[in-house]
Amino acid sequence: MSVELVVEGHVARVTIDRPEVRNALDRAHHALLEDAWARIEADPDVRVAVLTGAGETAFCAGADMKAGDPEGVEYLALERPHGFGGISLRTSLLVPVVARVNGHALGGGFEMVLGCDLAVAAEEATFGLPEALVGRVALDGGVPLLAAALGPKRARELLLTGRRVDAGEALALGLVNRVVPRAQLDAAVDELVERLLAAAPLSQQAVKDLLQRGTGLDARAAAALAPASLLRALGSEDGAEGPRAFRARRKPEWNAR
Repeated sequence: MSVELVVEGHVARVTIDRPEVRNALDRAHHALLEDAWARIEADPDVRVAVLTGAGETAFCAGADMKAGDPEGVEYLALERPHGFGGISLRTSLLVPVVARVNGHALGGGFEMVLGCDLAVAAEEATFGLPEALVGRVALDGGVPLLAAALGPKRARELLLTGRRVDAGEALALGLVNRVVPRAQLDAAVDELVERLLAAAPLSQQAVKDLLQRGTGLDARAAAALAPASLLRALGSEDGAEGPRAFRARRKPEWNAR
């Protein structure tokens, strides 16, 4: 089995290690990813997660079409509440997730990128939902996630034609946050991770929760939301530490409590 989870310094790094099939996922590896995300959710020391694929060719090429797993209507009938790879539709994981896009992100692989909070891509990366070209449909959130990211007209073009976009176009469309030469990919991801670690973790979790719950609501209704994550952040030790550190002109020391 080839999904690696390493936790170090408040950062969980998840790697799909199947370069021989461009990191495509069969059902067994879906289960391994589900387990990895569940373990991250249960670990209070994790403040940021990073998802990537092994090698230099693909982040994830989507479903492993040679695995003999259920397809079509049979796949639609499967329970998959968290979407492709356990992340494209996951709303219970409130720590920020960064996609380290080291290569092609296609089909379910692109759905996983859309399900992450932030994305850093190598210049060679490409993105696409090519299901229409092979008689399939993006069933794990790709259709609504792409429409939300791009607006209906741009999303329809990519969904109905299956056209890929390169990293530069993905950046221009707002699908990724940064595009860098491959040699700088790890440094760019690490720099973004450090920026995330500098913020109050409970505040970040509340913001992510509000973003997810507020989708589709008007501004007034979204502003009225008060989930438990928000109340926890506002009443936390970190909530008092931030202003205290500001007044003392020092860096805050977060403890996620």
